[in-house]
Amino acid sequence: MLHFLGCVESLKHQVILTTCYAAGLRISEAVRLKPGAIDRQRMVLRVDQGKGKKDRYVMLSARLLETLTDYWRAVRPSTWMFPGGIPNEPISTNAVQDACSKAHRLTGLAKPVTPHSLRHAFAVHLLEAGTDLRTIQLLLGHRSLSTTGQYLRIATNKVCAATSPLELLPRPIPKAPPPPPPEHF
Repeated sequence: MLHFLGCVESLKHQVILTTCYAAGLRISEAVRLKPGAIDRQRMVLRVDQGKGKKDRYVMLSARLLETLTDYWRAVRPSTWMFPGGIPNEPISTNAVQDACSKAHRLTGLAKPVTPHSLRHAFAVHLLEAGTDLRTIQLLLGHRSLSTTGQYLRIATNKVCAATSPLELLPRPIPKAPPPPPPEHF
């Protein structure tokens, strides 16, 4: 992830793609982010009118807050956190996708990277860190837990990393004592 983000050439593009990953935002949610959506007190980002016209809060990590603050100080955006080329309009999703494609080419990674795959990585990395599925569902804004489960089917190393209860038993495994001889009447 660090290698990919380091290959994004524009500060604005780097910060918006970092935000997609760090908060699990859809590209449509990230481009419409406003400076007022950053809640430093509660360390959350407010997503206004996400998919399904639903509002939600997502985590705001200390590192993302620092990144957004540095970006804000450098750019001083007013209406939109990531302004576009048209006055009073946010950056377009196509511009972000193009920046992502360009950075992907620079990385030399074989695996495709899109703004949406950053959202997938957010969810998978949370799962691998031990976050429960219900919390991930809320952060992603999914209505159904089964949707979140489909997102995470690629988190196979979480399953592979699980420890069998057998490993918790002492070694060597004690042999069962032979059964007692039958008693005759």
